[in-house]
Amino acid sequence: MPNAPSRGAAVVIGVGNELRGDDAAGLLVARRLRERAATQAVVLACQADPAELLTAWTGADLAIVVDTIVSGAAPGTIQRFDVSAAPLPAKLIGFSTHGLGVAAAIELARALDRLPGRTIVYGIEGSSFSAGAPLDPTVERAIGETLTRVMAELAVASLPGAP
Repeated sequence: MPNAPSRGAAVVIGVGNELRGDDAAGLLVARRLRERAATQAVVLACQADPAELLTAWTGADLAIVVDTIVSGAAPGTIQRFDVSAAPLPAKLIGFSTHGLGVAAAIELARALDRLPGRTIVYGIEGSSFSAGAPLDPTVERAIGETLTRVMAELAVASLPGAP
């Protein structure tokens, strides 16, 4: 994973496994965002252990994490969670195709006082995580919508006086 952002910057981190179907969604958002918003944020892809998040967002005032979730919603549903002051909902904590899930990495960072002041998680509901599975078409559409939402969030964050 490339270097962490400079102090005060925003970082967007896409988490996932491109070999496991819908689990690639976070990575795909990061790759597409990198082409469009390179001046607004440091954009990183995390394909290994989400514990890398602790290093990736060091120095950032705003961290946006994008990952695939399983919450029981319809595939392609996008959920936004502000985890700056509260953990992810309990229904999301147990699922992860990664060794340490995003929720656990966030709570570890919180315990170590290494969580950015503003930390947002975008979750894209997935349905297929089998090795070699293609993206569900609803997840593919959600990737584009999530990209739009993250870009809007970055634009607001860059306004003078923004939190």
